[in-house]
Amino acid sequence: MIIAAAQFAPVPGDIEANAARMAALIGEAASRGAGLVVFSELALTHYDLRLIAADPDRLTVAPDDARLTPVRDACRASGMAAVVNAAGRAVEPGGRPTISSFVYGPDGALLTRYDKIHVSDDESEVFAPGSAEGRFFLGGIRFALATCFDNSFPEVPARAAADGCRVYLSSAFHDSAERLARYGEIAREHGLLVVLANGMEVGSPGPACGLSGVWLPSGERVAVAAEWTAPVPGDGAELVVSDVRDRITLMSDPAVAAIPVEECGEPLVDVRSAAPGLLVAANRHDEQGAFAHLREGVLRRLLEAQRALPDGLRLQFVEGYRPPDLQRCYFEEYADELRAAHPDWDGARVHEAASRYVSPPEIAPHSAGAAVDLTLVTADGEEVDMGTPINASPEGSDGACYTTAPGLSPAAREHRRIVSAALTGAGLVNYPTEWWHWSYGDRYWAVATGADRALYGPKELREEGTNGVVTKDG
Repeated sequence: MIIAAAQFAPVPGDIEANAARMAALIGEAASRGAGLVVFSELALTHYDLRLIAADPDRLTVAPDDARLTPVRDACRASGMAAVVNAAGRAVEPGGRPTISSFVYGPDGALLTRYDKIHVSDDESEVFAPGSAEGRFFLGGIRFALATCFDNSFPEVPARAAADGCRVYLSSAFHDSAERLARYGEIAREHGLLVVLANGMEVGSPGPACGLSGVWLPSGERVAVAAEWTAPVPGDGAELVVSDVRDRITLMSDPAVAAIPVEECGEPLVDVRSAAPGLLVAANRHDEQGAFAHLREGVLRRLLEAQRALPDGLRLQFVEGYRPPDLQRCYFEEYADELRAAHPDWDGARVHEAASRYVSPPEIAPHSAGAAVDLTLVTADGEEVDMGTPINASPEGSDGACYTTAPGLSPAAREHRRIVSAALTGAGLVNYPTEWWHWSYGDRYWAVATGADRALYGPKELREEGTNGVVTKDG
């Protein structure tokens, strides 16, 4: 995933104009391959406490405020997420507003809301502090949210790291480059990739300096926007981007294995007979048809996703259930390839790299009947451009197999967006190193959705009266 930090000079008090500008920047970030964009503190109104205090009814917003429709529509149209910081309307009637980050997902729906916990003395005259941590999971990455003064408290990033967050997003209105040094320290001390969207122009506390940027877990700054020192023509809008694919939670992560399984006992069903309207790839077969099985609940959600597709498109089922022994064989074969290509790698590194492409057998969603490999085709069954063939490896595709990989053609990016919208809407989650792999009810699904347990564990197909080994023609 590519992440963008956006800085621009908002029009003071003009929510409609600023939401429209954010929508345009979301589109621009998407054109550069980004999957998430972060905006600065109070970017929806500009950071002017006096202005907000004078007209709170007009200048505070709820996540579903109609004036934010352009932002939600832009997320939906581009398949991107956005972190919009605004004067948030109180959740409880009669409550005071908060400095809030609304996180909109690729479908335009609210993923989470974070209300700034640590407000300054001046801010406390207008805003109430929040009380809950800001966390969300997107594209295989667990994110933490913070807002400006929050970053002065070491326990904030410490808790983010302890919670398993890999990327730390800060919306801020800092006045000098010296204040930004803390972000390198946060990254280095807690092993976090840090993204800062900082304000610009003059607000009620004085000028903000711009310099939005990205820091690696080493503390090295790898991207930086321009410094603001004086008004410039236009709004000075700028995006800084960084690739965060190395922050993805892989199948080999201990957090995945730590999820308990409470097997629900749902049967495996043959999609060919249970769902004759679902197109099954003709070049997949095995003696007993093992590949064509899924858990009943997964198939139900797959059909729901197919109904949500635009006219003229349909899903093509490629592979579902995979016997545990076969999964183990696939994993070891790929691990052997990596060992041969990288003789200097130790066993742990080989295991982690192999899990980008093949799930470790002990937690594999396919062996639980919880995962499906699929693609998108026309109503007549003709393949569409998805950017890579199904089952392309990270090495063979130069990373283009990652769901939100940069450098895809516009058609491939749009087709992946369509698939993601339909399947996510039906409750499935994607393994972000493979655009074609989607699952429900397995351990990775539990990590991605925050469920406290998985519904499906590894299952032998002979328990359902058949078994087999998958082969592929061609």
